[in-house]
Amino acid sequence: TLPLRSADERAADAALAARVEAALIADENIYARHIDVVVDRGVVHLGGFVFSEEDFRMARRDAASVSGVKHVDMEMELLRGGVSGTSR
Repeated sequence: TLPLRSADERAADAALAARVEAALIADENIYARHIDVVVDRGVVHLGGFVFSEEDFRMARRDAASVSGVKHVDMEMELLRGGVSGTSR
């Protein structure tokens, strides 16, 4: 078991989570509204769900592209056909 995170580590993880969320939202090619981001010591955990395999891959790519991300752990579910007829 890892020791508890310090206040500085929690602040750094919160800032990194905000940057990852911003990267996901900024990507016009992915519907990221249902993606949850949690960061623990630089490891990004993506949860929630996406509607296509391409969104799944793009979410991983977008998160990994953010400076400071050590690893991306994909915990998302794939729900096919969820945004049919809606704009991204």
